[in-house]
Amino acid sequence: MKSMTRLARAGAALALSWCLVGAPLTAQGGQPTTKPSASEIADQLANPNAALGILNFPVDFVNYGGTLPDASGQNAFKISAQPIFPYPIAQGVNFFLRPLLPVVITQPVPTAAGFDGRGVALGDIGFDAAIGWTHPLGLTLIGGAVGAAPTATDSALGLHQWLLGPELLVGYKAPWGFVGVLVTQQWRIGGSNDASTSITGGQYLYTISVSGGWQITAQPVYSYNHNAPEGDKLTFPLGTGVAKTVILGATPLKLGLQYWYYIAKPEAFGPRHQVRLQLTPVIPLPW
Repeated sequence: MKSMTRLARAGAALALSWCLVGAPLTAQGGQPTTKPSASEIADQLANPNAALGILNFPVDFVNYGGTLPDASGQNAFKISAQPIFPYPIAQGVNFFLRPLLPVVITQPVPTAAGFDGRGVALGDIGFDAAIGWTHPLGLTLIGGAVGAAPTATDSALGLHQWLLGPELLVGYKAPWGFVGVLVTQQWRIGGSNDASTSITGGQYLYTISVSGGWQITAQPVYSYNHNAPEGDKLTFPLGTGVAKTVILGATPLKLGLQYWYYIAKPEAFGPRHQVRLQLTPVIPLPW
């Protein structure tokens, strides 16, 4: 019953967000724009520096394992929302301010008495502010600041720290798709938890366009915790997936499904397998 209630809450949140953003694309002045095809929109979305308003809904299921008792039977479920409204500065140059709001439906937490399942709760909100540039020949650079705020509503699910540091993405936009690597570094700058924190992370991302709005794509997330014990510092998955962009009424929608297998993970307790369902409606920019 509790799990059904959690899923109902998550579904209601997604439905409300869809109602808020499910408007047709319009030009300034309220006039409809020429409708691009699903394949054209998919090609634009392959570039993280695209001047498109989008709302990402990553839905993650994670299976854990490790040397702790009962570690291999633990699973987590999380739904996040990330609105992205790039502000065009010049041709190929955009400013981004991107919050990431995670809603933890269920998360196993190791304790002295075993694992404690926590949720439904808001996690620590991540954010970044960056400027992106894409050269006409395809080189893409995105640089700025990345961080996290101690907003978790369950004390067991947050760091209780403010984090901040730099980020840099280097990529290439080709006619067949996109390939790139994002590197971030975050340090503790405040918060009630005064433990030292230094985490290098990021994503490697690739998209290969096929036809009809179909793409082979993945954006696995990796991290290196400099303060973790030896053997627990690196978390790194291999990932692949597919995506399809469709037009629902007047709203473009990208649907994606990815699988990540973690080849490096904490020994005592860490992720082993991850499935990500991603819903990405394209929404009008407010400017």
